[in-house]
Amino acid sequence: MREDMIELAHAHAAAEGSGDLEATLRTLEPDPVYELQPEGRVLRGMDAVRRYYQHFFNNFQPLVEGYEMRSEWISNEGVGQEYIIHLRLPDGRKENHAIIGILLFGKTGLAGERLWASERLLRLMMGPVYESATAI
Repeated sequence: MREDMIELAHAHAAAEGSGDLEATLRTLEPDPVYELQPEGRVLRGMDAVRRYYQHFFNNFQPLVEGYEMRSEWISNEGVGQEYIIHLRLPDGRKENHAIIGILLFGKTGLAGERLWASERLLRLMMGPVYESATAI
């Protein structure tokens, strides 16, 4: 079971990286929860997560010039991944951002994610969906 969840977490990260919305969503349980830290906000439910990923793939990914995974670790709760993301904004400016994502194991799929990043990066990634995230 744990090995299956680890494979699923890696499939989720690969689907995100390739821009495949449906494959990304298929890795999730029906009612995923995305925590946005240290902002203390939460996004709940498949509809909200679908809107997040639509913005992520359509608006955020085109800004990504590259990224590196700095580390990965596995626990009984999930798979943690630390990245540095290199962005080129529409006006040509460049920004580098650090993010830690913890893909949380559920019963049959991923229960969601805990994302640790600056408010600036979270807002870029989520766009208008960020405002629909509620306080934890």
